[in-house]
Amino acid sequence: MQKSVVLYSGGLDSTTLLWSLRPDVKALLVDYGQRHRTELDHARDICDAFGIEYEIADLRGINHLIQKGSQSGTEQVPDGHYAELSMKTTIVPNRNMIMLSVAVGWAIATGSKAVFYAAHGGDHAIYPDCRPQFVKAFAEAVELGNGWDDITVKAPFVNNTKAQIVKLGSMLGAPLELTWSCYKGGDLHCGTCGTCVERKEAFQLAGVPDPTAYKGVEEIR
Repeated sequence: MQKSVVLYSGGLDSTTLLWSLRPDVKALLVDYGQRHRTELDHARDICDAFGIEYEIADLRGINHLIQKGSQSGTEQVPDGHYAELSMKTTIVPNRNMIMLSVAVGWAIATGSKAVFYAAHGGDHAIYPDCRPQFVKAFAEAVELGNGWDDITVKAPFVNNTKAQIVKLGSMLGAPLELTWSCYKGGDLHCGTCGTCVERKEAFQLAGVPDPTAYKGVEEIR
């Protein structure tokens, strides 16, 4: 059975997705020169620790073409709730389209039949490329553009909340304590940026103990 490809960031959502597809899965990590490069270290460590096949797409060469906002550009990472409009500064121009296109190429070249990514319902307010309409349109474009290959694109969490994903990850035994969310990077989660606030809230709503070490908090919850 050919392994499916998961676009993998090392975060809560993509790690849960990875675990839901094991063992018939391999991971694609993408280095586009992001501010929060710490996520790549966590993604690699998780794959290495659990024997998951992976490759790294080095897209740092195009970073100068997509420099905008806080993650690929020079703006500051905003603090606050992840659904606030200020979080638009965390958008990387055309990010999911670029990364998914590379993932589809790798999948076709290696005989994989499906590409998965972990867009979820909480992303809809800020990120257009995480909405059901985008998933549907991109999947159709992939089918049209690769007519000789039977390849599908799927986002199984697209209508799920972050809390539902955390609950599923916990149930599957995914190593959520090893994942990374913070957009500021560093050694510890900052606890105040949108993704950290979202992470805290998701664990709380899911009723799952939060194992994350946040900056300024002396002990892991």
